Amino acid sequence: MSLETLVDEIRRRGEAGLADVTAERAAATKQLLAERDERVAAIRAESARETDLEVAHERAQRIAAAKLESRKLLYEAREQRLEGAIEETRSLLRDYTRSPQYPAVLKRMMAAATETLGKQVRIFGRSEDASVLSKVAGRSFDPTPQPILGGLIAETPDGNRRLNLSFDELLRLREDRVRELLA
Repeated sequence: MSLETLVDEIRRRGEAGLADVTAERAAATKQLLAERDERVAAIRAESARETDLEVAHERAQRIAAAKLESRKLLYEAREQRLEGAIEETRSLLRDYTRSPQYPAVLKRMMAAATETLGKQVRIFGRSEDASVLSKVAGRSFDPTPQPILGGLIAETPDGNRRLNLSFDELLRLREDRVRELLA
């Protein structure tokens, strides 16, 4: 074998080895690029999925908050309407105290008070009702004015038992029923 043949053989083997290494490098590069593309696609898909979940969660929270706010506004409007109706009821009761039927109601209240608490009672009422109550209750009437819409308050002489038949108290005791009726 001559030196040139040997050099050619070494050159061919080197070129073949270089071709093999280049082919391996190309295959490895292709595989790395494919893996990279798969990872990028997986990351993008995961990111899109997480974004969709986050958007859906945010949307659900906003919808829930809007529903809660609408319920709150509805409740406030209903409560305001009911408060207005109760105030109108108070106004009607104030007007009723000026009606001709009101003294008869005071007499019936006095009868109910004496039936419940006994004959010996002290009667309190509004200063506007003093003349009617002094006629109905006689000496049992205490002229100390009470801050009530109308009606009367009866109390035993020792102060242990009290019967509040004022329009304010009667309305307060039946406020839930009045609200139910007005609703």
